Amino acid sequence: MELSRRQALAAAGAYGLSLTFGAAACSTGRKRTPGSIAGPATARGHLLKEGAPLAPGAAEAAEIVIIGGGVAGLSAAWKLSNCNFNDFMLLDLEDAAGGTAISGTNETCSYPWGAHYVPVPTRDQRALCELLLEMRVVRGFDSSGRAVAAEEHICRAPEERLFYRGEWSEGLYLKPGASADDIKQFDRFESEMRALAGKRGRDGKRAFAIPMFHSSSDPEFRDLDRISMADWLAARNYNSPRLLWYVEYACRDDFGSYLRDVSAWAALHYYCSRLPDESSAPAAFLTWPEGNGRIVHYLSKNIKNRSRFGALALSVEPRPDAVRVVYHDFTSQTQREIIAKHVICATPQFITKRLVAGATDRNSFHYAPWLVANITLHSQPESRGFATAWDNVLYESDSLGYVVAKHQLDRRGPGDVWTWYRPFCDADAAAARTKLINYNFDELTDILSADLVRAHPDLADRLANVDFYKWGHGMVRPERGFLFGGARERAAAPIGNIHFAAADLGGLPLFEEAQWAGVRAAEEILAARGVSFTSSL
Repeated sequence: MELSRRQALAAAGAYGLSLTFGAAACSTGRKRTPGSIAGPATARGHLLKEGAPLAPGAAEAAEIVIIGGGVAGLSAAWKLSNCNFNDFMLLDLEDAAGGTAISGTNETCSYPWGAHYVPVPTRDQRALCELLLEMRVVRGFDSSGRAVAAEEHICRAPEERLFYRGEWSEGLYLKPGASADDIKQFDRFESEMRALAGKRGRDGKRAFAIPMFHSSSDPEFRDLDRISMADWLAARNYNSPRLLWYVEYACRDDFGSYLRDVSAWAALHYYCSRLPDESSAPAAFLTWPEGNGRIVHYLSKNIKNRSRFGALALSVEPRPDAVRVVYHDFTSQTQREIIAKHVICATPQFITKRLVAGATDRNSFHYAPWLVANITLHSQPESRGFATAWDNVLYESDSLGYVVAKHQLDRRGPGDVWTWYRPFCDADAAAARTKLINYNFDELTDILSADLVRAHPDLADRLANVDFYKWGHGMVRPERGFLFGGARERAAAPIGNIHFAAADLGGLPLFEEAQWAGVRAAEEILAARGVSFTSSL
């Protein structure tokens, strides 16, 4: 549901509230809360879409060029560096690395602009465990194979709470007022997820694994990709509105999709893949004030003096035993050229298909737009019921609620930063993307306020600043038939000496998929060059 300014004001009025920032500030005479709108460098990126002139520049040479400084590109650089292979250059359109895991900071604390946690992995997630051990985030494994994380990196209690009809309660399932049938269906669903977590196919692999490459190829499980999660639930007589909301919240959170649109395999993977077996508890969350920006900052040390930001790759052309890369350097405003032995294209497929000659079969990849707001508070707003948690969700809201950046800190001082997330789950993602891009600051603040003012009626009086970030292509959508329809596998196959690495190649917009893809691409090149290495996969 999209809110116009008038609708947003009416929504607040229905609760007897007054909006006093954004557009409403003009009518009340109160000072408007300061803020801004940010986002990826779309103006730069559109040069690629529009076809920038390819004027030849001075040619350079490099063994490996990595295009894209998100988690996949940084992970490729990490793997190469750990193998003492440092003759590479990373190019990125933005002014800093991170992709959707970037973060920011102000005088209050650091905060995420996108991805903000990683579940504690199991031993079979070798690449991720290797990285977290190196970072000293984890220090070993328990008897079930779950990594043992250092306490300071594990999400503190309380983890989650839910707002409904004027009051907060613990957890993300709405228990207050639930009927006996509601509880029975929820318990049955939880039991079924545990059972599926322990399932293995005839190939011996887990039905649902991370990365998904290690999941079973057994048709019994893969056929679940052909139906929607809504159909899967209906076939099992799950009809409790509270359970359906709970499961759909997970699909909106991880995939930017409604139950009717998301693959049942993808939705079940969300619940089952992070359980080592049917008897284990769900994985704890690793999180930091800056979210996954903590990992980005660590990985970025591998590209020091080997990166160029503000660099828009314009074309990647395979040649015999080499690859020609042409890019626009926004720092010098010049066109430049690199002749490389290998290229890792760590860009999402909507960019890759415009960038790489021959990489045209990528039209099956669809992406959900996202809006993120970082709300800086000079004091804590009113909050009835269960105490403020790390993750704070509003029942029957179009948003996903907000995470508290200072939750992992001692919370000294009255100030705080809340990171609010809003996916646009419309079936027509292109239309939703256009709508998001065209929203101005006043319209965004009205949408934000109409959502949060129900739970925090004095929010406007506590605000110091609101900043928005528009993610036009926030995450790949695992729609029905996409995961095992062949498009991902074809898109991941190298073209000559060009290798591909991005989270969307796994079909699931997860940190683990991006990291695995980057490491995989690096290992492909190391193997092709005869470099001795120990695989992280």
